[in-house]
Amino acid sequence: MPNEEVKPNLNEASTQDAQLAAESIASGEEKAPTVDFDSDYATAQKFSVSEVDRTGEGAASAQAATAPKYKTSKPEETKTQTQSTGNPDDFVESAKEVGNTQTEGVTNVSDDLVQQALEKGERKN
Repeated sequence: MPNEEVKPNLNEASTQDAQLAAESIASGEEKAPTVDFDSDYATAQKFSVSEVDRTGEGAASAQAATAPKYKTSKPEETKTQTQSTGNPDDFVESAKEVGNTQTEGVTNVSDDLVQQALEKGERKN
């Protein structure tokens, strides 16, 4: 489909100029324009990359534009070693310690809390 003829539709003409052009083409006064999709696509590809991006400057300017403004510390990896005692109570105690951290969300969800959430979700203001 290298060349395709444009066929105007008078009902779809959005402006008076478009309608006049459509009428001129329909009556044969004016030749319908042709569209070469492959050529247009190739031309569009040339414009999809800016000149600066074809050089090393593009990467440098992108790096500068996206660089963080503030220094952040790098996280340090910490390793936790536990002694295997074979005692299930030690595991339960360890799990309780992990579950009680300040950053954890609510760990106990009651039926009442679930019911309140369902009722809140059903309400329509």
